[in-house]
Amino acid sequence: MSTLRGKTLFVTGGSRGIGLAIAKRVARDGANVVIAAKTVEPHPKLPGTIFTAADEIEEAGGKALPLQMDLREEEQVRHAVDKAVEHFGGIDMLLNNASAINLTGTLETPLKRFDLMFDINVRGTFAASQACLPHLMKGGNPHILTLSPPLNMEPAWFAPHVAYTMSKYGMSMCVLGMAREFQDRGVAVNALWPRTVIHTAALNQLPGVEIDKTRKPEIMADAAHAILTRDSRECTGNFFIDEEALKQAGITDFEQYAVQPGNELLPDLFL
Repeated sequence: MSTLRGKTLFVTGGSRGIGLAIAKRVARDGANVVIAAKTVEPHPKLPGTIFTAADEIEEAGGKALPLQMDLREEEQVRHAVDKAVEHFGGIDMLLNNASAINLTGTLETPLKRFDLMFDINVRGTFAASQACLPHLMKGGNPHILTLSPPLNMEPAWFAPHVAYTMSKYGMSMCVLGMAREFQDRGVAVNALWPRTVIHTAALNQLPGVEIDKTRKPEIMADAAHAILTRDSRECTGNFFIDEEALKQAGITDFEQYAVQPGNELLPDLFL
């Protein structure tokens, strides 16, 4: 399967950054994309709303359905899934893209931020997967793709930001468990994580990051496309790194994705 034409992708978050880049990549095939996110009014520091994202998706060649949804609210999640099915006739793929980040130590992490990360990252991934799965199981070549890291139980990845690490690994544990649970039903459940830091608008809010040593979101978009076009019965339970997914698809020129070609790149967390 080399094209996603006519397939429907449900994206949590996705009004900007990696989620939007993946949405636009599948749109180039002529796919349908549901952008289910909170942002309906422009953020003072972060560009993009569900409506501007929908415009970009349609400009790329796809069909878009922008839906305001708070991933923390069960009824809103189920309502968004129902609206997506009503509008496009089904859901073929789910991208668990929405995520909250707070890179602080234990004593510096307010419980409000702890709760936010677990509500969006862990509970949100579970909730979106749970709501979409009945529809995915009816489709051909169904996929769940979650943007979370390989499970690596080294203390070095926990000590600097234990709450964030637990929340991201919670997303990965959803992948691990659901891949086996739904393997016999033909639903692929995989994770995707970048080898290097990816330049997004949110990254600009983190102090000290050298943007010239990062890659563009398009590397994650192309890697996601390579995964979502694979046979769901043959490709499940994987924790893909973007470079590895692209190499398996025959793409080895990674310089095209560099913000500044030739520069040393910053490695991402958890690798």
